[in-house]
Amino acid sequence: MPRTQEPGRSWLLRLVIAFAFAQGAVSMARPAVSYRALSLGAEERAIGVITAVYALLPLFAAVPLGRRTDHGRCAPLLPIGVVLIAGGCALSGRAGSLTAMAAWSGVMGLGHLCFVIGAQSIVARQSAPAEQDRNFGHFTIGASLGQLIGPIAAGYVISERDGAMARTSALALLVSAAVAAVSFVSLWRIEHRSTPTARRADPVAEVRVGRILRARGVPAGIFISLAVLSATDILTAYLPVVGEHRGIAPATIGLLLSLRAAATIACRLVMTPMLRVLGRTALLTTTCLLAGMLCAGIALPVPVAALAVMLAVLGFCLGVGQPLSMTTVVQAAPAEARSTALALRLTGNRLGQVAAPASAGLVAGVAGTAAPFVMLGALLFAAAGLGVRGGRAGNAEAAAAVPAPRPRRRPVDRNHT
Repeated sequence: MPRTQEPGRSWLLRLVIAFAFAQGAVSMARPAVSYRALSLGAEERAIGVITAVYALLPLFAAVPLGRRTDHGRCAPLLPIGVVLIAGGCALSGRAGSLTAMAAWSGVMGLGHLCFVIGAQSIVARQSAPAEQDRNFGHFTIGASLGQLIGPIAAGYVISERDGAMARTSALALLVSAAVAAVSFVSLWRIEHRSTPTARRADPVAEVRVGRILRARGVPAGIFISLAVLSATDILTAYLPVVGEHRGIAPATIGLLLSLRAAATIACRLVMTPMLRVLGRTALLTTTCLLAGMLCAGIALPVPVAALAVMLAVLGFCLGVGQPLSMTTVVQAAPAEARSTALALRLTGNRLGQVAAPASAGLVAGVAGTAAPFVMLGALLFAAAGLGVRGGRAGNAEAAAAVPAPRPRRRPVDRNHT
């Protein structure tokens, strides 16, 4: 009988470290792309299009990659993702036109998708059901660490003094490519290599996409994830534009974005006790509602100190949606198509990353740079409503699945009428 090669108990820690560097590179590159585009003469609409192209290639590639991962191993997607992220960052820094920047931004997005599908599938496959909330929460700490460090590094490198933004934003993109390459050091023996289960006997193609999407909990998990990621994405892309209009320096914008990421890390460190106290539905609904109000509040011309407080609370609220939506989708989907279900969730994310920035660019061009944040608030309110509805339906289904206790026979009281 073939031997199973175990990666050891440190597989999750090494995956978190690799994800932190990969996400750090992307989080450094995204604001750098916006600043470089501004230095090339881009307006709000062009920023929205470039941000949307980042998600365009992944939009079409997610489901095929998920199908492939359900059939076999997950780990090969990780180094492929790192190579594409590093290449997209470096070539964006060398690009001299907005069209080229949009194209290489798409390559960067495809690399990020490959890495995330492989990594999430590893966590789903190697975690017991009772450990999935915790392990997905720890896994997303890697993303938050990258989102914490990346914007600070970008703000430190990029300078707008004496017209240096074109040069310094290009340098920031080259540095982000080097940061992505560092994640290679943790990509060893992360995945269990069990020959009997590496390839399933039943073809995953038999599980249709429609069946996965009809599974109770999957649509709600996809939409909540879409709303939360769209908020994070537009914050990263449009806060520099807001900073330019309000006279906030790039270094300060980097600190504000990193403050949001630090609050997200804090949220995920205390997620287990919050779930124990509030429950999944109440926690998702409350944080989405509060995040919606705070996103809309960014449209107000508040001082930098007040903006920092708002972004810290917003980051804490946004930390809930992603890991819990992963667990929701994994547990609701058919067991033989979990990677495909996670890929559908990522497809929803990328659809939001295409539609939301494009809509944000249109809204910003018509109503001003603060208007996209009002749009985000409405999207998060809708996610909160869907979370309440899905939670009630899930509770009703769970109650129906539990058999009612059989009443014990009591002696008949002959004197009772």
